[in-house]
This record gives sequence, structure tokens and C-alpha cells, in this order.
Amino acid sequence: MGDPRGFLKVRTRRELEERPVEERIKDWFDVHAQDGLQPWTTEQAARCMDCGTPFCMTGCPLGNIIPEFNDLVRQGKWEDAYHRLSMTNNFPEVTGRICPAPCEQACVLGIHQPPTMIKNDELTIIDQAWDLDLVTPMAPERLTDMTVAIVGSGPAGMACAQQLTRAGHTVVVYERSDAIGGLMRYGIPNFKLDKRLLDKRVEQMESEGTRFVTGVEIGKDIGWDELRSRYDAVVVAIGSTVPRDMSIPGRELKGIHFAMDFLPDATRRVYGVTPEKDITAKDKHVVIIGGGDTGSDCLGTSLRQGAKDVTVLQIMSKEPNERPDGQPWPTYARTYQKTSSMEEGGTYVYDTDSVRFVGNDGDDDRVNVEPSTRAEGFLADGNGHVTGLRIANVAPGENGPFTRQPGTERVIPADLVLISVGFLHPDTATLLDQLPVELDQRGNISRDKGFTTSQDGVFACGDAGRGQSLVVWAISEGRSCAAAVDRFLTGSTELPSPIVPTQRPMMLPR
Repeated sequence: MGDPRGFLKVRTRRELEERPVEERIKDWFDVHAQDGLQPWTTEQAARCMDCGTPFCMTGCPLGNIIPEFNDLVRQGKWEDAYHRLSMTNNFPEVTGRICPAPCEQACVLGIHQPPTMIKNDELTIIDQAWDLDLVTPMAPERLTDMTVAIVGSGPAGMACAQQLTRAGHTVVVYERSDAIGGLMRYGIPNFKLDKRLLDKRVEQMESEGTRFVTGVEIGKDIGWDELRSRYDAVVVAIGSTVPRDMSIPGRELKGIHFAMDFLPDATRRVYGVTPEKDITAKDKHVVIIGGGDTGSDCLGTSLRQGAKDVTVLQIMSKEPNERPDGQPWPTYARTYQKTSSMEEGGTYVYDTDSVRFVGNDGDDDRVNVEPSTRAEGFLADGNGHVTGLRIANVAPGENGPFTRQPGTERVIPADLVLISVGFLHPDTATLLDQLPVELDQRGNISRDKGFTTSQDGVFACGDAGRGQSLVVWAISEGRSCAAAVDRFLTGSTELPSPIVPTQRPMMLPR
């Protein structure tokens, strides 16, 4: 421990400054005005107590050795800090930017002071490593004659690929999109995660020997059964991509889209790629249903595209500012967290349920009608466009926690509605037809304690097996799955396995 009184000398926590709102909503660059390396970075790192039982490591599914890299940041030993961090985390440039930091919620210092800036230390370490050319390819010392196909290039698939490549296996990653990265590439806006960071990491992985194939959808372009016959092992890392829909009147109206139909196009436009859905918020009244991180991303994106106004609806109540009694330390407390997008504009409406969509008849934009007042053919003809959303307040009642309150219904304008209420399970239609695997009760791919599916030599990791979760859990799953695959292929493994498939966080953030 470098300074046993560090947390007593520095009691306040400093956050990175953000660019003025009026400036940053005009571009797609990082919202921050500062990088992680500031004059106060080392003194903030000195606040780490180097606990005998570091609960921060319990909060991190990767098992990052946080007290050690915190102290190395305090000393400015960037190379040592990078090697310590990269032992447990394949992509700290991602987690250091978008992870909700459950490790900080579990920080012992957080009991009576603001917790240590673990996330910023992680970000600073990897940014310094890139600047100092410390991030170099780690090619295997020898190659095996084993081949592995990984389907999906999100954080789980990428982590699994890097680990198996470094173990000496020949790894090919298949991605149905036009670029590598999965959710990191097209699901997270550029102002939160610059895609050039992904490009640099892909370049490193290619130098190590990993092969990437884009624009190929397994199940259509190549059959799942054919893929299994080509490779010694197959890893399914397709993510949880089937969105949760809303079955309310008027859902068939035009102008109502899933968040993940909207967000990818925004990133494609930034990088000069032709949009697939061509959905834009420009000059529209935008309503976002769902107040989580994805809803926040839709808000920031809509504002940058020039929306007239944006309303975010959340059926839950606003989170408390302080840790609730029922969510004691070191669990992840559901407290109010104001994102950078929430600071930029828009209106959040809590305790609100969506009743029905309001639309026009498709011939006269001035005519607004509620679908229930029209013939059934109105919903079937597909000509109408959404113009509003009827909502109602909810509160706890006899029929459950979300009972609509009489007399609270009203209509808010909506030219574009984005549904952001989570995901159900992975899209396994072609997989079940061509290489049947067992599913669990939620529709995720079932696997045993070794990440193995019901098909011999076929493994599943990330959201495909766990369900919708955080990027830090996806990376951890990819690393653990890689160890299981290596053991399957060679009979033993030296790769780390930080979690088991059944392991769950102390408490999931929203």
C-alpha cells in the first residue's frame, strides 16, 4: 500500500469535465473535455484503501486486481499498470468508457466517502498504454492444429477469440454485419465509444492471428451444421438480439421502431456507411419508451440529429439519490444516475405506462385518430403513421405495482417512437433448424458448467446464454468460455476462467 492515509488526505472525488452541451450536441465526439490523465489523477488513485478484503474485486466479474492497478496509477507506472490490467481484461478501452462500474458500488471507501475512481483509473491506464505503444500483439509461441469458429463479434465473441488465439488455436470470427464489434460497434453511440478504438483492437487481434469474416450470416450464407463439420469447435456468441415488443393498439403504425433499428444507422452515418433502416429523428417529436441506458443513448442520438423535442417514458419510479435500505453495500444499488445525454435535454416522465398509439389515416396528415375508433382494416392496411402516444400514470395498487390511475390519460405528440424495453433472447431460429441445441426457459441457449451446449463441440457464451447483461459480464463469459474450449480441444488449459455460467452479479444495474 503506497499511502495508508491517502483516503484521509483526499476526501473528495473529482470527475472528468464534460464539454459544454451546446457544443457537444453538434458533433459525435466524446462528451468529455478531458482525458483521464489529469494533475489530480494520481492523488485520486491514492484514495484506494488497499483493503484486506477488496470487495471491489467481488463486484467485478472479470476479477480485475483493482487495488494493485490503483497503486500503480498512483505511482505513474503505466507499463506495469497496463500489464496488471490486461491480465484480466481484454478490452479496458471499452469497459473504462461504458461499464456502469459495479466495482465502485462495492468499494469499501464508498461506505462513508465517494468511492475510488476505479473506472477512470482503468480508462487512464489503457489510454496511456496506447499512447506509449505498450499495446502490442501477443502472438502464441506455438500453434496447435485445432480450429475454432466463433459466431458473433461482440465483447463475448471477441474476448473468446483473443484468448483462444493466444493459446495457439486457429480462430475465425464470423460477423453478419459489415464491421466487427457487434453491440460495441453499432449499438453504442460514437459519443460514448469512438469506433476507432475498436479498429485498433481488431488490428492487434489480426496481428496475433485471429481471422475476421464480415458480411456472412451463419444459418443463411453458411449452415450451422456445415460450420460444425468444418471446425473442431464452434462458439455461439450471437448476443440477445430479439427485442421485447409492446402489444398495445396502434403498434402497426409507421414511425414506431425498436431502439436497435435506430441506433446503428446513426453510427453508420457518422462513418459514411449507407444506413440500413434510414431512420432519423430530425425535426420530429420523439418519444422513447424505456428509460435505461439504451433509452439514454437514443436520447443523445436524437438530440444530435436535430429532434424538435424528446420525451423519455419510464414505467418505473425515479430512482432514489441515496442507497435504499433494501440494497445494502456491497450490492449494486439502483440509485439515480444522470447520464451525459440526460444533461443535454429531453424530458423524462416516470411512473408512466403506454396505453395506445395515435395515428393518422395515411391520406391526410392533419387527421389524428385513435386506432380503437377505426375499423380493423385501419391497422392492417399499413398506411397510417404515428402522430402521438396515449399514456397514463401508474402507481402501486391491488392489481400489481403498475396500476393505471383513472383520470390521468393524455396524448403526447410523437412523430417517431423508439421502443427500448430490453431484449428477450437470442435469435436461434436457424440454429435450432440446422444444429438443434437445447434452450432454457427464457429462450437462451442452455449450457452446462463448462459452457457446453447439448451439441458436442458447440459452446455458447455472452448474452446468447446468459441473457441481456453488461459488457463486463460478456467479456468475462468470453474468457471463461475460451478456457472451456481449450480444455475440450487439448484436455487441459492454462487460460483463466473468472466465472461459471450460473454465476450472477450481487445485483444487476438497470
